[in-house]
Amino acid sequence: MHIETDVVHGGQHPDKHTGALSPPIYQTSTFVFRDADHGARLFKGEEPGHIYTRISNPTIELLASKIALLESAQAGSVFASGLAAIFNVVVSTVKSGENVVSDDTIYGGTYTLFKNVLPDLGIKVTFVDATDIDQVEAAVNEQTKLLFIETPANPTLKIIDIARCVDSAHSKGIPLCVDNTFATPYLQRPIGLGADIVVHSATKYFGGHGDIIGGVVVGTQDFVKNMWKRAKDIGASLSPFNAWLILRGLKTLAVRMDRHCSNAQKIVEFLTKHDRVEHVYYPGLESHPGYEVACRQMNGFGGMVGFDVKGGKEAGKAIMNSVKLCTLAVSLGDVDTLIEHPGSMTHSGYSESELLESGIKPGFVRLSVGLEHPDDIIDDLDLALRKI
Repeated sequence: MHIETDVVHGGQHPDKHTGALSPPIYQTSTFVFRDADHGARLFKGEEPGHIYTRISNPTIELLASKIALLESAQAGSVFASGLAAIFNVVVSTVKSGENVVSDDTIYGGTYTLFKNVLPDLGIKVTFVDATDIDQVEAAVNEQTKLLFIETPANPTLKIIDIARCVDSAHSKGIPLCVDNTFATPYLQRPIGLGADIVVHSATKYFGGHGDIIGGVVVGTQDFVKNMWKRAKDIGASLSPFNAWLILRGLKTLAVRMDRHCSNAQKIVEFLTKHDRVEHVYYPGLESHPGYEVACRQMNGFGGMVGFDVKGGKEAGKAIMNSVKLCTLAVSLGDVDTLIEHPGSMTHSGYSESELLESGIKPGFVRLSVGLEHPDDIIDDLDLALRKI
């Protein structure tokens, strides 16, 4: 099936008991055993079934299997947040005394996790520019157990060649994990390019409506099974209701992503010609350094746009304080257009020098393009830009 069909039907069937088209929400903490021996068999893993929603739940399992299908992976698992998903990937692959090599431009929450939390667990993270494969290979040593990248990268839309990173990682005997949140499987499938693990913040395009928090990990059956053995005891489980909301959101993923992409393209065309804008970051621009790679590994360029405004940080603040239609808020992938200043908001965990090294300038503005009419978004941005 094409992915447009899979987002609607993939893995889902009418409820066998009632015929309900929409999957049931198994909103329960506890499942009842038929008898004492049945309960004992479930706890020993001798028989499939459910015990407690922190461990497993039918609604949650349906979501995990559906996203694995969309990503062309063998299996999946879902978590209370994207950060919980990434944390569990790391602690499932890397032990104290070992290390991770990560691209230096990643979501600010991931950067804070890698920089401040993992070292307290004895896990070192080395940051490199993964567009330069020589930097990656120079950073990997005998203690490296994971290579982590995010492409397109948050917030600069940096594009990393997944296939090259796969070759580099596998030559060193380590797995590659790709954060595919910005692209979604509709635009990019890292597993098909050889990646071992893919993570998502399901909060973003999967949910699509700014009303849930969730995270996803997909990979091989063995990896997901072994990861969940530990993860279920950490307790970062998703609620059944949030799982159901994400399942509902996935049904419109294809049509939403098409509109996000087409709106973003029109806004990029507007911004590149505006006299108050210094630079526009979008992988669909031929001037983007990752344009050729994006054309090879993506089916579209996404709904995220970055731009530098003339006048630096104060000018950026003025724009955000002047917009009327665009919403001043973090997160992304919403039906609403969201605008924010990464340097002081989502990526405030970076120092000033780290921001510059990652390509995040003081006047950098991040725009998550929504589903409004593009002309209305453009008019709103134009009026705000003309106030600086």
